[in-house]
This record gives sequence, C-alpha cells and structure tokens, in this order.
Amino acid sequence: MDYQYILGAILACSLAFVFVLYSLAEKRKATGTGLSSSSIHVKSNGCAKTSENGICPQEASGGTDIIIVGAGVAGSALAYTLGKDGRRVHVIERDLSEPDRIVGELLQPGGYLRLLELGLEDCVDEIDAQRVFGYALYKDGKNTKLSYPLEKFNSEISGRSFHNGRFIQKMREKASRSLPNVKLEQGTVTSLLEENGTIKGVNYKTKSGQEFIAKAPLTIVCDGCFSNLRRSLCNPKVEVPSHFVGLVLENCNLPYANHGHVILGDPSPILFYPISSTEIRCLVDAPGQKLPSLGNGEMAHYLKTVVAPQVPPELYATFIAAVDKGNMRSMPNRSMPASPYPTPGALLMGDAFNMRHPLTGGGMTVALSDIVVLRDLLKPLRDLHDASALCKYLESFYTLRKPVASTIDTLAGALYKVFCASPDPARKEMRQACFDYLSLGGVFSEGPTALLSGLNPRPMSLVLHFFAVAIYGVGRLLIPFPSPKRLWIGARLISGASGIIFPIIKAEGVRQMFFPVTVPAYYRAPPVH
Repeated sequence: MDYQYILGAILACSLAFVFVLYSLAEKRKATGTGLSSSSIHVKSNGCAKTSENGICPQEASGGTDIIIVGAGVAGSALAYTLGKDGRRVHVIERDLSEPDRIVGELLQPGGYLRLLELGLEDCVDEIDAQRVFGYALYKDGKNTKLSYPLEKFNSEISGRSFHNGRFIQKMREKASRSLPNVKLEQGTVTSLLEENGTIKGVNYKTKSGQEFIAKAPLTIVCDGCFSNLRRSLCNPKVEVPSHFVGLVLENCNLPYANHGHVILGDPSPILFYPISSTEIRCLVDAPGQKLPSLGNGEMAHYLKTVVAPQVPPELYATFIAAVDKGNMRSMPNRSMPASPYPTPGALLMGDAFNMRHPLTGGGMTVALSDIVVLRDLLKPLRDLHDASALCKYLESFYTLRKPVASTIDTLAGALYKVFCASPDPARKEMRQACFDYLSLGGVFSEGPTALLSGLNPRPMSLVLHFFAVAIYGVGRLLIPFPSPKRLWIGARLISGASGIIFPIIKAEGVRQMFFPVTVPAYYRAPPVH
C-alpha cells in the first residue's frame, strides 16, 4: 500500500507544479506588452527585461520630456523645434557620422518656407547648396521649362538642392550645440518600452554595447524608411514600385541652370539636379523589383545602351564618364500611406510614418510641415504625463497634416504612373497630354508646379488639374475628326486616369483629405491640465 501513497504524493506535487507555472504565465500575459516588433516583459520592480538576453538594462538619467528615435531630417528638425520651445529632448540615433544618401537632396520651396518657420534656414548655408527655380521637362527631343510661381514671395524663397548628409549634420549641430536641453546620443533602439498599453520609453544599446532604458512621457519614432519600430504603431503597407540608380556627374552644366531636369524616358523617368557648385545628381528610375547587377557590369551596360541615348546631348559625355567611373548606387523607392494606430505615449513621424515615390522630391516638405503641425499642437501643453489624454488630443495631428501630406503623396504616385512609358495607347496619350498640357504655360503650368513645389498643397486643385490633363488628352484625340477607335482610346484614357488617382486617394483617406473639418479629431482641444 505504501507505493499508492508515494504515487499520490508524486501526482499531487506534479499538479501543484503545473498550477504554479500556469499562474505565472497568466500573470505575465496580464502585465506583458502587445508589441509585435520585440517582446518586452515589465516586472513589478520596474525592471524591463528584453527577450534577447534577459539582462536588466540600466536606466538612463531622467528628466526627459520627449525621446526622439532617429536624427535624420525629421528627427533633427524636430529636436531643435521642441528644444527651442523648452522641452527636454533626448535624441537617440544609430549612426551620428555624416549620412551618404542618393535621395533627400532636393528641398522644394514649400519645404524651405517651413524651414524658415522653424528657424532652420541657416542649415542650408555653407554646405554649397544650390538654388532651384523650377524644372525642365524633356520628351522625344522636345523640352519645356516650368518655373516655380515665386512672384509673391521675397527673393530668398526658392528650392534648395544639396548633399543630404551635409544638411543633416548642420541640423544635428544646431540642435545639440545651441540648445543645452537637447541631448544627442549615438545608440540603437532595440524596442519600445510598454507598460499596460502605454509607451513609457525605449530600450537601446550604446555604441560600446551597453544596454540602457530611456523613459519619457512621449516617444516620437523617426527612424526612417527602414524603421523596425513602425509595426507597433501603424499598419505598414509598403510598396516598392521601382529603384533609383544614382550617379554623380562632375564639372558640367545643366541645359537650364538652377533647374531640375526630368526626362520622360523609356521605360521610366530620369532625373538630373545640382547638389553642389560642381556636381549634378543623376537618378535613373528602374521599374520593378529586380535591378540589373551592379557588380558584373549589367547595370553599366544598361545605362550605356538604354539610358544614355535618352540623356540630353549636353550631358551625354559626362553621363558616360560617370558610368565608366563606376561609382553607382541603388536604393528602393518606397511608398506607404499613413495608417497609424493611436498609441498612448508614442507617435510616428517622417519616413517611418509616411512615404511617397521620390520622383517629385516632396518627402522633406511633408516632414517639415508635419513638424510645424506637431509643434503648434504641443505648444500649449506643459505637462505630457497624462498619456491617454495626450493620445486622444494628438489624434488631431493625423487629420491636420492630411491636406498637405496627402496632396504631395497623391501627386507623387500619380505623376510616376503617368510619366512611365507604356505600350497601352491610352497610357501613351495620357503621357503625351501631360507633357503638352504643361507646355501650354500660364495657369496650365503654374497650377501643377505650385502643387509640386508645396506652395499650394490643395487636394481639390490636384484632382482638377489631373482630370484637366485627361480631358485635354481626349480633346486632342477627337479633333479634328473623331473616329470609333479614337473615341474608344479617349474613354480608356479617362478610365485609366481614374484608375491611377482614385486608389491613391482611397489609401490616403477621402474624408481626411478633402473634408478634414468633418473629422471630430480636427477640433480636439488641449487637455485641461
């Protein structure tokens, strides 16, 4: 009989052990986080353990109002802006050395106006930045010049083009050196720190490998197009319609000085613009997911045989020399509509939040415009610690930014599709109609150029001009004599234009884009305390 007691004791101990394990698991579920990017367990003593190694990181010195993840264009400008308003800002950037990128080099006049508004206009000084006054558009041997409508502005207002890294370094220096309440630190943020559904800060590693926790009432994620934190804060629907292949042409002159040049090439656009007094950036758009290899000579052959014959004659020899030099780089062109999850204690900004095809150079204009909106929303608040009230109030940010951001996003997506070559007769007609419409001058070029420059970012104006181009194309088809074939192409042209722009508008949000005042968040008042 003794064995029965022994067996019963063993069974009872096993059941007790299973029960304890189950209770611990349930407790962990109740206090754990829902972050998808990295699981973080918050213990009752306040020590957060990362799932990587279970080691409790040190907590960085307190007294921070806002943590900014990333010190690119958006993060650096935001740090200076919030620091100037008296906020204690801690910026954590993965790499503080000068960035070397092939995009983010053209700031539209609308973006320069925002730079002035933020007090950062001196960041384009002493970096050999070039003034840009418009575009030259090329197609099938013909060209037309499109000037920015700057008549109503003072003489210093124009676009600016420069080396992206030089611009970013100037903003970083201005933020960290002129404002003692802005701390700029090199480190890699590994995860967001969440407690009971509220973001309390971040876990990060320093350059030396030490792990730290930084806490603040508000964390703003600006870690760029390759963000590894955005999945916790938004629904990222990233598309990669093409890649840019970048080259630098040295010691040559553009046909139209101080203008960007867009060649409506086959299969897709080619861009030229100055980035210093002696350098011209060339960006060749390569549609699709796969690029010719840069390493085995396929790309050089493609550029010489397919692209070079379409380059303006004045730039041909320098273009070939740049290809022979071999310093070619590529990057994916990403687009992603803003689709945030309002999260207490956290906010997304910059390319981590919203991207558009870089054809129109609108990314920095959107980022700087967003910073102006956020600055104005935060200005009346001195206490940011009520996370749920702050989150509800900042929902208005997503609505107030929409008219500017969605106009630039939609224009970029629509223009890219129109400017790409296609065997479809209706798409060919739309492309030709766009070139001819812009060549008319007057209101026909000023309106679209004002949209492109960020000087008049009105969604309704964009839609009107887009369909005016389509109707102009149909009119060209039907004059002098409409035929059944021409009528059919005209109908397909209108249908194709609708198929280009309406899906982009739907992704951006029709109500927020065109009727923001009907969105309740538009009228959110600051929390009382």
